[in-house]
Amino acid sequence: MMRISITARLALLAVLLSLVTSLALAGLIWQQTHDDAIEALRRDTAQQTDAFAAVYRSGGIPALAQAIADAQADDDSLVAVVVDRSGARRLGVGPDKLAFAPAAEAFRIATLGATGEWAGQEAGIAIRPLGRDWLVSGRLLDDWERTQRNIERALLLAVLLSLVLGVGAGLVLTRYVTRRLDRIAGAVDAVAAGDLTRRVGTAGGSDAFDRLALRIDGMLDRIDRLMAELRVVTDSIAHDLRSPIARLRARAEAAATASQPQQREAALAGLIAETDLVMRMLAVLLEISRSEAVTRDTLVSLDPAALIEEIADLYAPVAEEAGLRFVVAPPPSAPALQAKLHRELLSQALANLIDNSLRHAAAGGEIALSLQAVSGELRFTVADRGSGIPAADRAQALSRFGRLDSARSLPGAGLGLALVESVARLHGGRLELGDNDPGLVATIVVPV
Repeated sequence: MMRISITARLALLAVLLSLVTSLALAGLIWQQTHDDAIEALRRDTAQQTDAFAAVYRSGGIPALAQAIADAQADDDSLVAVVVDRSGARRLGVGPDKLAFAPAAEAFRIATLGATGEWAGQEAGIAIRPLGRDWLVSGRLLDDWERTQRNIERALLLAVLLSLVLGVGAGLVLTRYVTRRLDRIAGAVDAVAAGDLTRRVGTAGGSDAFDRLALRIDGMLDRIDRLMAELRVVTDSIAHDLRSPIARLRARAEAAATASQPQQREAALAGLIAETDLVMRMLAVLLEISRSEAVTRDTLVSLDPAALIEEIADLYAPVAEEAGLRFVVAPPPSAPALQAKLHRELLSQALANLIDNSLRHAAAGGEIALSLQAVSGELRFTVADRGSGIPAADRAQALSRFGRLDSARSLPGAGLGLALVESVARLHGGRLELGDNDPGLVATIVVPV
């Protein structure tokens, strides 16, 4: 079975809509003109019949015969005949014998005669009694039918013209749609061939194709960004795992060649520590991948204040052991607040921020965990009194494996803030870094 392309279907649809519209309009016009013509014929027939009846009442048959003769001289479509009860003509303009039995009627369209020149001729007539006879008055439909045929021909011409215009409109529409679709297909094919810089672009309007182009370009931007991040991650993994693996090998060699039990145990302990570091690095990478693979459909309605309290209960003892004061400040209206959140990933992101504060905050300082609802947004904030991050270095701190010089002596892989930013994007939000004078303020902003 032959399949018709979308563009061909659009062209056929345009032609069909044009044809249906033209036929409906032509039918409406024809019906209206037909009804108006019939009504005009009825009025003329009634007026003519009333005039002949008035002449008969004032002057009798001779005056009526003269009036019919005068009217016939000016109107060759006239029907005005006096017939007896059997329908035979006594005087006037009409068939020798009617094709039907006369009876009083205000108006009807009928075939007048059955023989001769009047056979088959239709007229719009009215029938009035004249004593023992009948007056049949009206007009032949020849002129009316000619007018109707002219109207019908004009309407048919209009339908054909509309059909031609519909075909033209269909071809224009097909050309337009094909050009826009080819533009989109060209960009997609170029990206599939490896050119990640290719974009669809818009035509400067706001139609459906431009909206589709904007969404495709947004998707391509995200793919380009993800591919760039993938290259960075691949390079970073190769670079950052080189040192831990080299240390693992050195520790293993030290343990294998150690002559003293104490040296062997120290080497094995270092081997375990290096192994834990590599495993943590891989675990965080898996968490980031998981957060980027999760869809917004998995978000559920949660009480953010209850989530903050759970995290506070978990980390308050840890902060106290590190010599830090842990403060939590949910908003007063928090118990009645609900939002669409991913509990596990958001908890992991806040835990990463608190872990960073525990590592970088000075002993005796303070870590503050707070929740605010401002202008349709939830702001999950972790603030500390550590060294902070200079504004010029914050972009590097948010990148994967991005480690500042001041943090290279501390354990870690530079993936914590990257995970937090990924979780914020999952919720349609963002991660903001600011100054706490001194210290760092990290805020996960999530739209309610």
